[in-house]
Amino acid sequence: MSEKQHIALPLKYRPMTFDDVVGQEHVVRTLRHAIEAGRIANAYLFIGPRGIGKTTLSRIFAKALNCSSPKGVEPCGECDNCREIAQGRSLDVTELDAASHNKVEDVKPIIESVQFKPASSKFKIYIIDECHMLSNAAWNALLKTLEEPPPHVRFIFATTEGDKVLATIISRCQRFDLRRIQTNDIVSRLKHICELEKVDAAEDALLAIARGADGGMRDALSSLDQLISFKGDKIGEEDALGVFGLVSRSELENLAGAILKGDSAAILSSIEAFDSAGKNMRRLAGELLMHFRNLVVLMALGPDSKSLTATPDQVRVLVEQSQGADAGRIFRVCDQLAELEDKLRYVLSVRTLIEMSLIRASRIATTATVEELMKAVRSLREGLPADLPAPQAASPAAVPPPTVAPAAPAPAAPAPAAPAPGSIPAAKSGTSDRGISQSRKAILDDEKLNSMLKAFPGSSVVGIRDGN
Repeated sequence: MSEKQHIALPLKYRPMTFDDVVGQEHVVRTLRHAIEAGRIANAYLFIGPRGIGKTTLSRIFAKALNCSSPKGVEPCGECDNCREIAQGRSLDVTELDAASHNKVEDVKPIIESVQFKPASSKFKIYIIDECHMLSNAAWNALLKTLEEPPPHVRFIFATTEGDKVLATIISRCQRFDLRRIQTNDIVSRLKHICELEKVDAAEDALLAIARGADGGMRDALSSLDQLISFKGDKIGEEDALGVFGLVSRSELENLAGAILKGDSAAILSSIEAFDSAGKNMRRLAGELLMHFRNLVVLMALGPDSKSLTATPDQVRVLVEQSQGADAGRIFRVCDQLAELEDKLRYVLSVRTLIEMSLIRASRIATTATVEELMKAVRSLREGLPADLPAPQAASPAAVPPPTVAPAAPAPAAPAPAAPAPGSIPAAKSGTSDRGISQSRKAILDDEKLNSMLKAFPGSSVVGIRDGN
């Protein structure tokens, strides 16, 4: 056993400056400008899911405000104030865990101590984590101090459930909504840490860790720490997939491709393999939904969009799958997968539900939408000659009577019969009429028209008219 004490990766590589923070550029930029301009608010509220940097940003901001020798707006990390705040022993920066200290008597020390000036810093700062857990009585006791604090006091609140914070409190704070960290940003950070730790980790393994973290950097670092303990300094994709029960990137992309092609056999085979391998089937539905969401974003905004939560390798596959795909169909597939994800919360037969839902999604992906049909019809109409008269079915009342010669009566031409239902009106004779018949034949032989008729069994062409 090594005598050196192990430090968990989430603690060892916790950001110490604004430059180290990943995925929260909008918050970092605002805080930096506030420090530069000297526009420091009385209270700040950081809202967001777990493990994305709320408490970390609170501490960095506190260090930046109280640093004795800042480097611009960045804390130096070397002065006494920075070291004491980082170690949690600063007299001027108080942290309160509201999850376990949520009563009036827990906030009374804060109310009583705000009247005293800081011991060795510029500000007296109170960081209250999980502040939504404070009782209404505790919030009301703190309300007056929060609204009109002394000039040397600042409050920083952090919470995962902003909707539970009283509106009267939110109105007295500058609110910042932190977002989930994108997958490619997590992968880049994990790759950098692996280089520092001298760990050889495959990029697909890091991608699997990032997918499992669901946008949380802390969860990703904890998972990487667990894998290093499990496999040592060499980590492959199968190691990560085996630990977390995830489906590999290639298998997920192949399943999405089978849905786009309407290949029911490939879909059922994939689900059988995943279920036999003990994969997390509920997680599979969410990852498929994210894949098709990325496909919609790529088709709408292009492969360089910042809205894509995908690595460069994933983007290349998305570009290939978008070739020839229809955005309307993909959107309907997303609706089907979102409905599947919701149903999985209550169903017992998970595999059966996933199989039936994915087969239904494959049919959606290969069935023409109303918009496609209308587009095809418009293209057919635009292909007709501009001066083509609208061919109409002959009516018995409109048939002229036979002409009788004065000398020798010639046999009368039979009157044209009315077209039967489902038939195409016959073309009239003559040079221009032959052109019309040829145009009709070209339309009836059109591949788009025939594919539409095959998609709707029993349908047929009953007439061709000019839309003018």
